[in-house]
Amino acid sequence: MSRKYFGTDGVRGKVGEHPITPQFVMHLGYAAGKVLAKSEHTQGERPGVLIGKDTRISGYMLESALEAGLIAAGIDVYLAGPVPTPAVAYLTRALRLQAGVVISASHNPFEDNGIKFFSGNGTKLPDEVEHAIEAALDEPMETNASDALGKAKRIDDAVGRYIEFCKSTFPNEMNLRGMKIVVDCAHGATYHIARHVFHELGADVITIGAEPNGKNINDGYGATKPQNLQKAVVEHKADVGIALDGDGDRLVMVDAAGKLYDGDQLLYVIARQHHAEGTMKGGVVGTLMTNLAFEHAMQHLGIPFMRAKVGDRYVMELLQKQNWQLGGENSGHIICLDKHSTGDGIVSALQVLHALRMKKQTLAEVASDLHMYPQVLINVKMAKKEDLSVHPKVKHAVETAEVMLDGKGRVLLRPSGTEPLLRVMVEGEDGAMVQLCAEKIAEAVKAAATSS
Repeated sequence: MSRKYFGTDGVRGKVGEHPITPQFVMHLGYAAGKVLAKSEHTQGERPGVLIGKDTRISGYMLESALEAGLIAAGIDVYLAGPVPTPAVAYLTRALRLQAGVVISASHNPFEDNGIKFFSGNGTKLPDEVEHAIEAALDEPMETNASDALGKAKRIDDAVGRYIEFCKSTFPNEMNLRGMKIVVDCAHGATYHIARHVFHELGADVITIGAEPNGKNINDGYGATKPQNLQKAVVEHKADVGIALDGDGDRLVMVDAAGKLYDGDQLLYVIARQHHAEGTMKGGVVGTLMTNLAFEHAMQHLGIPFMRAKVGDRYVMELLQKQNWQLGGENSGHIICLDKHSTGDGIVSALQVLHALRMKKQTLAEVASDLHMYPQVLINVKMAKKEDLSVHPKVKHAVETAEVMLDGKGRVLLRPSGTEPLLRVMVEGEDGAMVQLCAEKIAEAVKAAATSS
């Protein structure tokens, strides 16, 4: 069944434009409430839903709209205030609630916002529940009678609870004393949390990107813009830098020299540590964009590896299908199901720091065995959305490139899901060869698009 409102990561868009308007979001809360009210697991009590948000100025408006819709449907609402997306997943589970809602557009600019739901067990809502909510949105909104309305309560200790949870994912017998860390919070939802987690574990912490004003989330800071973190690590002579995104589920790190490490490299450090300790359950899930060097490294370690479609939602689905625990994307979404039910930037950073402590090495040293292959991505614009990968000219260019790479690289053609683009990705050991192959394939795609 096709989705009308829900994408791969909830409902998202520009604030003030459908569907991110107070009218629609109130109706969305009401529809979700009516679906949840039919749950068989409330034991006669009103269902409870937790609402958390990032630091966007529009969060106040959308929080109120969601709260009104849920209460109108007879749902009790628990307000957590500004907390990371993974905190909502954790608190929903810890408080035994029926669902959690995050108001965030992740790494997008402040003008955007979105609504994302979690189930009672801290994972994404099952597809059938999302479909039921979409169906309920087609029905008119009718407020419950006064004696059947929900209530609202603020969770005053939400931040403290989550800080303690994050710390619990780091070994009790281990600490971070003697380590200087710079943490970049992207002026987002971790601004009042991340520093305390690392400091309470013993680290000397310098925080940047932790002064949100409602409009500066992800602006020049965070996992998608790590240049300020790289500069700060060098200036403060820190051991490591940690950059989170606006809602705290994405992570990149920086070593003492200011070198950046992406999700593939950090997942490698975590996976290798699991393997060394004998705690690896099954294998590791990456995506179509995971660097080929990572796949080869897993083969060398004897760890099974599988690729999912791009998106942490698809990584999670494949992990659950395989009953594995570790997965992630090169963008920095890392999932450690032995620690949390969803991707969590702070928790993932702690797993990397655990590996550093165990090996008594620096980030540069623990990641040095993974030699990333040069990767070139060219976006080719087309007049219309069409699959040109089967065009004879394109097929010939791909086959030629694969011969030139001689088994030491790979080619990936991936249509954009939102615009008329064909993404041409080539990677391999020889950077000059990779660049040449990508350009030749892109030329073939352009020629095919012109002739079609």
